[in-house]
Amino acid sequence: MIDPVVLKGFRDSLPKDEIPKKKIIRKLEDVFSSYGFAPIDTPVLEYTEVLLGKGGGETDKQIFRFKDNGGRDVAMRFDLTVPFARFMAAHHSEIGVPFRRYHISKVWRGENPQKGRYREFMQCDFDIVGADNALSDTEILSMMHASFAALGIERYRFHVSHRGLFSLFLSRLSLEDKQIDILRTVDKLRKIGEEEVKKLLCEITGSAENAESIVSYITAGEGKTFIETLETLEKLSGGESEHSARMREIYTNLEKLGIADCFEFDPSITRGLDYYTGIVYETFLTDLPAIGSVCSGGRYNDLASLYMKEKTPGVGASIGLDRLLAALEELGSPLLSDTAVADVLVVPSERKETEAMMVSSSLRAKGLRVSVYLLPDAKMKKIYQAAESGEIPYLLTFSETGFAIKDLRTREALQGDEAIETVVKDRVH
Repeated sequence: MIDPVVLKGFRDSLPKDEIPKKKIIRKLEDVFSSYGFAPIDTPVLEYTEVLLGKGGGETDKQIFRFKDNGGRDVAMRFDLTVPFARFMAAHHSEIGVPFRRYHISKVWRGENPQKGRYREFMQCDFDIVGADNALSDTEILSMMHASFAALGIERYRFHVSHRGLFSLFLSRLSLEDKQIDILRTVDKLRKIGEEEVKKLLCEITGSAENAESIVSYITAGEGKTFIETLETLEKLSGGESEHSARMREIYTNLEKLGIADCFEFDPSITRGLDYYTGIVYETFLTDLPAIGSVCSGGRYNDLASLYMKEKTPGVGASIGLDRLLAALEELGSPLLSDTAVADVLVVPSERKETEAMMVSSSLRAKGLRVSVYLLPDAKMKKIYQAAESGEIPYLLTFSETGFAIKDLRTREALQGDEAIETVVKDRVH
């Protein structure tokens, strides 16, 4: 016998796990569609050269990389953004720009597993390519807000910053050549703390004074409003610039949409991947700060240039579905409370198989999810066990005079012609 063991960092997903996940995905897809975004898909495997183009640093060490049967150097995608850049280069003439896409699928990273984070996990990406302006930046931020609202999450904050402003600041310190290492170090602030970051920055820049200046910059938003922080960063980066003007315009848009209160300017947000060029953001749940960001992204205007000559600016975000699910479970979200595989279990009796199928079809037409029990000769104990294992709340059985419906949660029998309508009212939303 082969031991049915699962690799470390990977897991099976039972119906009780998949049903809530699919609910969340459907709600998100409805939001994305309402904004005019189109679904796409890309292969799990790519040439390693494609994926390593601009991942950089830690990501390069985390990819699952191997030689395939043809001796080709291939790797499994570590996110959905880099494959999307390759996708745009391959299909640019077919889809046109600006192009809005969403992609919900699995990615793989060989990192240490932790709560809500596995080596195989789901990402949910949405991007706009072909537009570099405050309108497209705002559209992504607006859709992030709409997505969290649709999931019934009430307490969350979007932390935003701008890579361009940070770059101007580092230029004033003559640290342009160390920017990537500095960005990755600052990105670890929430994990290792301010003192450890300061120590690492001192090693990178060779100066305690530089380290102090950088820490002062990334903590400049503490206790300040969005605009106050922006004004502070303008001064630190050398005055008004196209980057600060963009952030001011984005904030004005958010105010007009009535959602600005959910956003704060947090200069410690840098994002570890080095393909970001403009606005960057992360999302934190107010009641679960320790779980980390559940939605992050930013503007990446140069990523597609690795694969094509035409300049194709992009901006987007990614929701970590597995981490978000872990958070929703801890928060007791009602989205996760109903994991029934069906609303009604229909049990055909002898010579009632055809009638059972007809009744089931009629119930489905009313919007109910119906499972037909496929072993009519089974004892009632087995039938109840089947309903319980699938968390099915209603049981429909047949008799010589018709059928009866029982609510298995209360063991109450529903009587008369109104029984079906009672079930529909309870289960169809």
